[in-house]
Amino acid sequence: MKKFILSAGFLLLVIPFLSAQSSDYKVVFDLTSKDTATHRTVLRWLDGISRGTPGAQLEVVLYGQSLGMITKGKSVVEEEIKKLLANKNITFRVCNATMQRSNVTMDELIPGVESVPDGIYQIITRQGQGWGYIKVGQ
Repeated sequence: MKKFILSAGFLLLVIPFLSAQSSDYKVVFDLTSKDTATHRTVLRWLDGISRGTPGAQLEVVLYGQSLGMITKGKSVVEEEIKKLLANKNITFRVCNATMQRSNVTMDELIPGVESVPDGIYQIITRQGQGWGYIKVGQ
């Protein structure tokens, strides 16, 4: 009986630890910068993480001055974004309010980029769902 109680106690301590170690890799990246070096940096991170942890869920939320990164024909990283969008675990989401203020439509964006009503709310929602948070750039 004593062995059973010790074994049960051990399992109660170990099971939460094991489940914490197998938690999903989910990160939301907050991007507001128009700086192309910053754009390249986040793409390098996405590529590295997705290669090292293929099941990682990665989301870039763009608002503020970052629209140039995802605008067709204007983005200096357009081809890299298209390659990353081929990965079903990587998403680029742009703030619809920012698009409206900048008079940009979905037709002007790189195919595969999605919109959300509010970029900040999207980030807060992801954090509430347990996603990690990375502010990209300044």
